[in-house]
Amino acid sequence: MEVTPLVWGLTIIAIIGLLVFDFVFHVRKAHVPSLREAALWSALYVGLALLFGVGVLVFGGSTAGSEYFAGYITEKALSVDNLFVFLIIMTSFRVPREDQQKVLLFGIVFSLIARTGFILLGAALINAFAWVFYLFGLILLLTAGNLLKSEGEDSHGGDNLIIRLARRVFHTTDYYDGDKLFTVHQGKRAMTPMLLVMVAIGGTDILFALDSIPAIFGLTQNTFIVFTATAFSLLGLRQLFFLIDGLLDRLIYLSYGLAVILAFIGVKLILHALHENNVPFINDGEPVKVVEISTALSLSVIIGVLLFTVLASLLSPAGKAQNAISNARRHAGSYLDSEYTADPAERERIFRALLAERDQIIALGPKYRQKVRDEPELMALLERARASHEAAVRRGEAVSSPPSPSS
Repeated sequence: MEVTPLVWGLTIIAIIGLLVFDFVFHVRKAHVPSLREAALWSALYVGLALLFGVGVLVFGGSTAGSEYFAGYITEKALSVDNLFVFLIIMTSFRVPREDQQKVLLFGIVFSLIARTGFILLGAALINAFAWVFYLFGLILLLTAGNLLKSEGEDSHGGDNLIIRLARRVFHTTDYYDGDKLFTVHQGKRAMTPMLLVMVAIGGTDILFALDSIPAIFGLTQNTFIVFTATAFSLLGLRQLFFLIDGLLDRLIYLSYGLAVILAFIGVKLILHALHENNVPFINDGEPVKVVEISTALSLSVIIGVLLFTVLASLLSPAGKAQNAISNARRHAGSYLDSEYTADPAERERIFRALLAERDQIIALGPKYRQKVRDEPELMALLERARASHEAAVRRGEAVSSPPSPSS
């Protein structure tokens, strides 16, 4: 599939235009997007990505079209997994709900820049050295193994090594000043947590690029398809975050599904490397006759594994319980944090969500109710949120006083 400089230029302009449009019309004014707004714009961006894929299919042929859709779906799934880490970072930094859109858009732009750099580097390496396919395959197999291990929140939180170093070297504040990156504190110019959280997300974006770019190069070596599939997978990620925010912890098997997909693509890359082999110590530098995995099979495996793991996560009682408990902990903390949001309607929405999570835990039976009772810190947090809401009701700042979340 040959792509002219004009098509390249128009594509890049269109992607930059979409990012500018997103900032000017949605992010510049701090607000919490409604579920309807998030759903509408998520659907629009997915629709644009699919429409672009149809264009690749029509003008580039079935092979190019299949490669684009396989790359887009894989990168989109990896992007959803990245949202878990974004959620951990923003929670640990206590980013105000109204300003989370700006942090996410920064993360998307930085990620696109970082991945574009890795795409150009990867394409140059592949064109110069066939052995790079072995390296990419090994990276994906190692990444698949790491996905099966629980990293915890500390490595991605607001107290990791990079952030501790930044706090020690630079004058920083512990409070936000709207969405400003710098403010005046004790008569000195100081960094706000808003800048620190952007540094944290930018740093993790580089690590994400190290995983995702070898994955898509395992499906296609066409630089245009690699770039556009990656770019369209990132566009709309901000809206998707607010759309599935309450479901993220429920996807308990997604990491296993991604591990299978990355391992599969890693094996595909190594088989391709053997087929194109010119490494002297492997088969005397001659190509090895091996079975190569077709793009159609890759697309089928990717879709099948994702469908299975997502459905298994959504239908699993353990997934429902983990999601409800994690969200209850997060919503209770957010409700009690006066800096998190100043919007009374948003505070009421958070408390209603907390009650819905309590009802979900109760509906799952005594096993999961006991799981909550076995976490005294969570119980205390829920009681404090209930007491705070009842006090707000007495002051006339909330609608009503529902039952205790821990009952």
